[in-house]
Amino acid sequence: MRYLHTMVRVSDLDASLDFYCAKLGLVEVSRTENQGGRFTLVFLCAPGDEAAARQNKAPMVELTYNWDPEDYQGGRNFGHLAYAVDDIYALCQRLADAGVTINRPPRDGHMAFVRSPDGISIELLQAGERKAPAEPWASMPNTGVW
Repeated sequence: MRYLHTMVRVSDLDASLDFYCAKLGLVEVSRTENQGGRFTLVFLCAPGDEAAARQNKAPMVELTYNWDPEDYQGGRNFGHLAYAVDDIYALCQRLADAGVTINRPPRDGHMAFVRSPDGISIELLQAGERKAPAEPWASMPNTGVW
């Protein structure tokens, strides 16, 4: 058994792609539109995993967009997606500069949480050794829930 992907339902495909790709940095690997089922599936992977993901050998996120409006509640009860990142401070700054709320700042130089437009928690973990605590993150309070 091996992990293939995690599916999350999204209410606004454009806003979700802006968050996951333009802001978080994931890469679109494939897209399928199903006229009969009235949905679109978009598969995303981490940068550098594109070739492996196209062969189902790298984990992916599947965004499922149902064309008929639905009200998705309770993103927190989904749990979260987790990504190892090269520089947690740089990514959190890029996300904050793009208007993303850092719900749990990387005060410890190791872990942060943000949320997608649909309320899905995204855990960011510093790859390798944790970074030394640094401002403004070290004294930044939590915002909302994650």
